[in-house]
Amino acid sequence: MRVFLPSTLPAVAQALQAGQVGPGPRPGPLAGFAVTPALREAYASGDSEELEYAALTEAARASLRLLASDPAAPPRRVVLAAEIPAEHVKPDPRDGEPARVIISQPVHLKDLAAAHVDAPDADADVRSAVEALPAADAGDEDARFTLDGAEGHELGWYATQELAYLTE
Repeated sequence: MRVFLPSTLPAVAQALQAGQVGPGPRPGPLAGFAVTPALREAYASGDSEELEYAALTEAARASLRLLASDPAAPPRRVVLAAEIPAEHVKPDPRDGEPARVIISQPVHLKDLAAAHVDAPDADADVRSAVEALPAADAGDEDARFTLDGAEGHELGWYATQELAYLTE
């Protein structure tokens, strides 16, 4: 099953050292995003590729929250795509996150298929989006527009062999 894992560049560097993604600062299951029954229900139509893109987009939004908790991290959204056995993935939908899942096992580097990362020209918009998160969560429409500004940047695709270059 394809699962999208929100991340940051420092977290990718840690994963490369540890040989696996997670656990994060808190022990426990790892959150990710995938095509779930709740996501299918949220979209009246859409093929599997469109649904995967929706899950990727949710993971990119979650990456903004990770950046908010690590102000020293470069302002780039990072999403790691992994192939994980379905029996290790449990749907955990929440308001605004129908693609949310919990992964019960460590995600080893060999399970990663690719990384999706913002280009440096997105830094200012991503930084603004991170700053706007609290207001957007409170319902501020201007702040939500700022979040949309970051989402207007397409994430670049990187092969897993390129991860080390991203963290230099």
